[in-house]
Amino acid sequence: MPFITATHDHVLTPKDLRNVAPEENPGFAAVPQVLAWDGGDFLWMARALADMGYREVNLNLGCPSGTVTAKGKGAALLGDPEALERLLEEIYAGAPCDISIKTRVGLRDPEEFPRLLELFARFPVSLLIVHPRVREDFYRRPVRREAFALAAERYPGALCYNGGLVSVAGVRSFQAEYPRVEQVMIGQGLLADPALVSRCKGGPAAKRETLRAYHDELYHTYLEVFRNERGTVYHMKEMWSYLGRLFEGADKPLKQIRKAAARGPYEAAVERIFQLPLREEPLWT
Repeated sequence: MPFITATHDHVLTPKDLRNVAPEENPGFAAVPQVLAWDGGDFLWMARALADMGYREVNLNLGCPSGTVTAKGKGAALLGDPEALERLLEEIYAGAPCDISIKTRVGLRDPEEFPRLLELFARFPVSLLIVHPRVREDFYRRPVRREAFALAAERYPGALCYNGGLVSVAGVRSFQAEYPRVEQVMIGQGLLADPALVSRCKGGPAAKRETLRAYHDELYHTYLEVFRNERGTVYHMKEMWSYLGRLFEGADKPLKQIRKAAARGPYEAAVERIFQLPLREEPLWT
């Protein structure tokens, strides 16, 4: 789920409430992510979410954004193990529900990771999600798979891998290499191929009509929620930066989408894309 920020005023904003409203996520176990550097603020947020019925809350130690780390939150905490230890002690002493952690392998250097692993192992972390990049890598540099290997070897609790899994072959290769790890987190790969999880389980690739229905539901829901053509088109551009990889010869209509600022030009470009042949796998360059 989108992360929300725990602040000293202990208020859930209207936007926060929209993002975490349980009725918007029926039928599966959604997990809110929380950014915090203060244990009391995190616990207030966790209790508010537990009161809504959530059974797990995730402490996000992975966000590399400068606006987040400048406030000492997200991946910034990985560079101060003493402050992180104090935060975890307070959180787990008063946790109203399961607390999982998403982490990178360090702030600046993966050599920081062994100490972080030892620290996490001291607490009842319900699930440790490891994104094997340091904060300084952001999302540009390749994942540091050797750092995750260290976690698989040393960390005694439940592990989840996150980062760079964008194909069926990649997921299966990971499963073969790390059979003990039962969970993976797939982000960009799923945006580029909405059928990726189904295909990993032996299902078929998404058909053109399925992808069109997926697009149309998302698009019209955005129009209803934002009540603004420009804002809706802006959000759809981000989606097409991934989904466009699944269509052959899509450069020209994708360029038209990037230039679009209103429904007419956007919808015309989308019509052109859905006439194009589908690839078996998204194109990653």
